[in-house]
Amino acid sequence: MDKPIILSRSEYWDKVNACWLGKNIGGTLGAPFEGKKFVNNLEFYAQPVGEAAPNDDLDFQLVWLKMLEDHGIEVKLETLAEYWLKHLSAYPWNEYGFCQRNLRRGLLPPVSGCFENYYVDEMGSPIRSEIWACIAPGNPQLAASYAWKDSCLDHSGGEGMYGEMFWAAVESAAFLVSDAEALIRIGLNMIPVYSQISRVIREALWCYRNNVRWAEARERIVYWYGHNSACHAVQNHGFTVLGLLYGKDFGDKLCKAVNCGYDTDCTGATLGSLLGIILGTKGIPDDWRKGVGEKIILHKYTRLDNAPKTVSELTDRVVAVAEKVLEKNREVKLGDCTILPENHVSLLMRNELAIGSLKNDVHSSVRSIDDCEVWLHYNGEPVIYPHVGKTLGIRVFKNNLQVEPEIGLRTPPRWEVTELKGLFGQKRFLVEAPEVENVNELNIEFENRIASFVILGPGEAGWYPSGQNVATCPVCHGYKGHCICNKD
Repeated sequence: MDKPIILSRSEYWDKVNACWLGKNIGGTLGAPFEGKKFVNNLEFYAQPVGEAAPNDDLDFQLVWLKMLEDHGIEVKLETLAEYWLKHLSAYPWNEYGFCQRNLRRGLLPPVSGCFENYYVDEMGSPIRSEIWACIAPGNPQLAASYAWKDSCLDHSGGEGMYGEMFWAAVESAAFLVSDAEALIRIGLNMIPVYSQISRVIREALWCYRNNVRWAEARERIVYWYGHNSACHAVQNHGFTVLGLLYGKDFGDKLCKAVNCGYDTDCTGATLGSLLGIILGTKGIPDDWRKGVGEKIILHKYTRLDNAPKTVSELTDRVVAVAEKVLEKNREVKLGDCTILPENHVSLLMRNELAIGSLKNDVHSSVRSIDDCEVWLHYNGEPVIYPHVGKTLGIRVFKNNLQVEPEIGLRTPPRWEVTELKGLFGQKRFLVEAPEVENVNELNIEFENRIASFVILGPGEAGWYPSGQNVATCPVCHGYKGHCICNKD
């Protein structure tokens, strides 16, 4: 049996604190240049600051923290969706808006994160990685598996999903390892080698190893991996890694990432978090810390009571959740001092949980009932057309183990249901409908329980043009009908 990793309790608290401090610093540094594709020449904050800029990069993770405090450390996709609808429903931008649109139509994750969502390859989920790293320090594969669930909401099957898994693993390992190249290898081990995120990171590392100048390396990233959207995840991951590798110290690394342009608040915030974990609070220069202070400033679209008011309060609450995670998983323990077994790098490279997550079907919805999890596999788009047969698959898990109870499928009246031979571990049914409403309810019955799902009709799934956002409120510019003007 492998010896557990022992992480100094005081050092762990300090690194978590520095993570959130670095998040605020990097986000505040990059915020004025978000979306601008030109090269910057920053050496410090562009304008005088005294507190952190509001940033969705942090706010979403504060909502996940509340979820973990309310419901425990066994994260369920349905609960993530519930907390999104309750606390984040005003966010209209890109993948956020389309996640909200799908959830409102009754589509649950993972399919909520990809159906009619042009933005699955953007930065909305990679910027939410720190909470999972901080509650699973020294356990990169566990952090990456948490990140997979998070990214299912709005980036299923996209580069944004791989990006969040990569950073969650890197940041988790950074509690124990400080070498940049070693951390990159660990993160890459959690995601597909064929992904664009993997390729652009390897390109950045190749440039650094072959003494390509920073400016030329930046241009190579733009030329080979650039996208017309400033928020596209691929190029921005290359820029973040360039900052990590090419920078001389904390400030120079942040500036080199932000100076690449594009989604600068995100690249700065992610790198600031990672550097905070690696260096601790003492490794962050005072002038950078004074620029943002301790206060946490929420974005106006975030509806969250009892949010942490300071970085220290946030740290205390995250550590309290992490202690429960560590107690359950036991691969890492907190102690008086850090003790690493000889094979600790091999332990950090383990990826069974991450690979297992990636094998899940994103063309599905998941519903939790008591100790069971029910997966409805749409076997393609979550749409049924009149007089066209649709094959649906069903799997049931109890306490994380697949079971095979008697299963029935109840459909709207006049629909025909034919049971098929099982395949891929699924109980399968062929469904055909003479008439189809815009939104249709399907009920899966097993063991005196009912799990309700939605399948759309062609009237609701009418396609959506690429690059166009959801409708917004003309007053506050939030998600129309669920914006901050709507007090309900």
